Amino acid sequence: MDELLITKGLHKSFHLNGQELHILKGIDMTIRQGEMIAIMGASGVGKSTLLNILGVLDRPTTGEVILSGTNIFEKSDAELASFRNRKVGFVFQFHHLLPEFTALENTLIPAMILKMDRKKASDRAEDILTGVGLKDRMRHKPGELSGGEQQRVAIARALITSPEIILADEPTGNLDTHTGDEVFALLKRINHEFNTTFVVVTHNEKLALQTDRILKMVDGQIDEEIRPA
Repeated sequence: MDELLITKGLHKSFHLNGQELHILKGIDMTIRQGEMIAIMGASGVGKSTLLNILGVLDRPTTGEVILSGTNIFEKSDAELASFRNRKVGFVFQFHHLLPEFTALENTLIPAMILKMDRKKASDRAEDILTGVGLKDRMRHKPGELSGGEQQRVAIARALITSPEIILADEPTGNLDTHTGDEVFALLKRINHEFNTTFVVVTHNEKLALQTDRILKMVDGQIDEEIRPA
């Protein structure tokens, strides 16, 4: 598999009340095209901070992130926003769906930001929503959908621009066990069928053991790599 994402010496510090908080302390890792990676670790070790940097939502204090051969933090903020919208999909623990929009309209939002052709984007959104099991629910608003259905909309939204990588932060953390298992199985199916690369932050070891690799973080560093059997 080709190397898709490489980090070199990632450090991230924040200043709070006159003190410097050193959150990431030198992250070096390589993620290959089509892999599904789980990132695990106790609360506060820097998992979400790392995911935010990989997703170009935040800049590192020092270090490099290379995605598809591009050193992304050499770009301006405006260039980064465009790059992020085209290359990266996000699935969060809380769905962040707009309540006044239907499932279809929520799915279309990233495509509209990129000024994709409305008809082509709408057709693609309908295909994706059908693929994630929401063929008969795409005209419903979030308040009319179950938690699992809302998360499926969020997954469809992440897929609409055909991103090179999808970053998922506790994607099953707000769901009951059965629904969480179903949503994770959907992520696995997308990974296998479309060779979509996933980085998943999770506390759920049972789900993490279904990925290609587990990276365990301790105190701002990757402490251990596990390859599930």
